[in-house]
Amino acid sequence: MIRRTVYVSDIDQLVTEEQLASLFLNCGQVVDCRVCGDPNSILRFAFIEFTDEESARAAVSLSGTMLGYYPLRVLPSKTAIAPVNPTSLPRSEDEREMCSRTIYCTNIDKKLTQADVKHFFESICGEVHRLRLLGDYQHSTRIAFVEFAVAESAIAALSCSGVILGALPIRVSPSKTPVRARSSPRSP
Repeated sequence: MIRRTVYVSDIDQLVTEEQLASLFLNCGQVVDCRVCGDPNSILRFAFIEFTDEESARAAVSLSGTMLGYYPLRVLPSKTAIAPVNPTSLPRSEDEREMCSRTIYCTNIDKKLTQADVKHFFESICGEVHRLRLLGDYQHSTRIAFVEFAVAESAIAALSCSGVILGALPIRVSPSKTPVRARSSPRSP
C-alpha cells in the first residue's frame, strides 16, 4: 500500500482535493486523495494512493508541476494514507453540510457520460445537485464527485458500491471534501 502512495507538498491553499485527484489521474487510477494541513496555509500536503506501484512511480515525475500558484513537490510516501485531519476539511458549517450530501465514486466505466452517471444515481438515490466526472479516455476508468440535494440520498448511494455501471462495479465512499464551485483566479 505504501509503495502505491505518493506524498505531495507545497499545495496552494485554493487547490481542492478534486483538482489534485484530477491532475494525478494522468498517472493511473486514483484510489484515494487526502489533502491535510491548515486550509489557510500554503503548508498543505496530500497523500494520493493508486491501484498499482507503477502509477505511483509515474506520479513522482509530476514534481514541479504548477497547480495554482506553486509548483507541487511529489515524493514516494513513507506512510500509507493517514486518516483525514478533521480540522483541515471542510472549512465551514455549510461545507460540512455539503460533504454530508456528497459521495466519491471510483472505477467508473470510461464509456459512460456525465449524464449517464447522473441518471444512474438519480434513479436510485434521489436528486443530484452537482456532479463532476473526472478523468479522460486514455485511462480505463474515471472518478466522480456527486453532490445530492439531501444527505439521505448520499447515504443511500453508499449502498451502490459494487453495483455494475456500464461494464464495471463502481466503488462509492463518503466524500471528505465538498464539491466547491470552480473558483475564479485570486484578486490581488
